[in-house]
Amino acid sequence: MSTGDQQSALPILYLRSVLFWLGFATFTLVFAFLLLLSFPLPLEKRFTLTRGWSKATIHWLRISCHLDYEVQGTENIPDTAGIIFSKHQSTWETLILNFWFEKQSWVVKRELLWVPVFGWGMYMMNPIALNRGTGKKAVDQLVEQGRERLDKGNWIVIFPEGTRAAPGTKGRYRIGGAILAERTGASITPIAHNAGEYWPRREFVKQPGIIKIRIGPSIDTKDKAAKEILAEAEHWIESEMARITTLKTDK
Repeated sequence: MSTGDQQSALPILYLRSVLFWLGFATFTLVFAFLLLLSFPLPLEKRFTLTRGWSKATIHWLRISCHLDYEVQGTENIPDTAGIIFSKHQSTWETLILNFWFEKQSWVVKRELLWVPVFGWGMYMMNPIALNRGTGKKAVDQLVEQGRERLDKGNWIVIFPEGTRAAPGTKGRYRIGGAILAERTGASITPIAHNAGEYWPRREFVKQPGIIKIRIGPSIDTKDKAAKEILAEAEHWIESEMARITTLKTDK
């Protein structure tokens, strides 16, 4: 699309994005309120509400912004819950992951639980909330609580780069999730996607198109050191990102 075409399309994209954000805010408030009321229910029931919120949002994104997705690799998902290592580029992947994985415990920054409404709803989903400034203590907490949740059949969702990375860039992969895998023997399911090209971080406007999401073969972690596990997961994710990324950057 030429620069002139992009500029002429911007008002329409902006209007579509306004409609999306209005719907997203409504869905989030309603489902967060329902989650707060669901505290007597088991996690499985609360997860059903979370999945409903995700499906409503993704469906509205398709209608309002003409942004859809296509997935490959669902046949690679293990029957037993393990650890998910996902690329992190936008908010989109936080919505879509519970489409294919059952009840989940997210590894998040502790401060996210303090966000009004959103954080309260997140707290109801039994996350592993870390104070990442504590170094080894945070890793020990991740291993202790991660083992407990895996024993209960929960998937552990980790963004190994720790924060969102722009399309075409790569953050430093952190060792914590790999240490959890080393000490528990849980498998790792690597996930790559290019959502940041259409739902950029810190940007209001959503671009139309089709997000590509790839679910990789399960990584067996038994008898492997954490560094080896991390390197294997990083190699698969970044190799797949090189194939599906269309927007390159020198950052």
